[in-house]
Amino acid sequence: MAPNVRYSASKENHLKAIFHLQQEHGIVTTNALAAALQTRPASVTDMLKKLKDQKLLIYERYKGFKLNNEGRKAALQVIRKHRLWEYFLVKKLQFGWDEVHEIAEELEHIASKKLIDRLDAFLGFPEADPHGDPIPDSQGRLQTRRQINLAQLPLGKVAQVSGIASQTSEMLELLQYNHIRLGTRLEIKKKFPFDESLEVKVRNRPPVTLSARVAKNVLVNDDEPITERR
Repeated sequence: MAPNVRYSASKENHLKAIFHLQQEHGIVTTNALAAALQTRPASVTDMLKKLKDQKLLIYERYKGFKLNNEGRKAALQVIRKHRLWEYFLVKKLQFGWDEVHEIAEELEHIASKKLIDRLDAFLGFPEADPHGDPIPDSQGRLQTRRQINLAQLPLGKVAQVSGIASQTSEMLELLQYNHIRLGTRLEIKKKFPFDESLEVKVRNRPPVTLSARVAKNVLVNDDEPITERR
């Protein structure tokens, strides 16, 4: 994507949503995108035509669509801005990790590449946002880690929290209450087959019980970091 190309906030929101859906499903449908953006399929269809005209999408008849290389670059720049602003809000302005998503949703549409590059440098080129999601660099390279969710961790193995899958304020508040955050070292002491809940030891604190739903949203490192070149 050329540095001087700018897109409307609506186009950026669609590109970012398509990117995330594409990561999960490969091909994205109009209905899935409409659900993700909480809008009408007809509105999504209109925007998809515009993005296709700008040569940002590939359409596969009877299947769906996905971002082409230029569309992917554009989406990654929006994600880069969002995650850098989240990092800034938490690390420099002391916002809680459950407070920053909506603010970053507004700030991510600031178009100045110079500002974002200076923000990145000011923050020390962080590799991940406050929720553990990797921050794309200025070239669109995205560092990824091999992760498993807490429910997949074997009994007695100590692991470090590296990300949160569901980042709703309610989920983040619950984890904060149980003293679980990025970098927290955890060990599963017992698994309960009845409801798949877990007894988890958090550092020097008494064990806590986490539901299966919570455990599946807490990600831990499964290996050393790798860098994926886009």
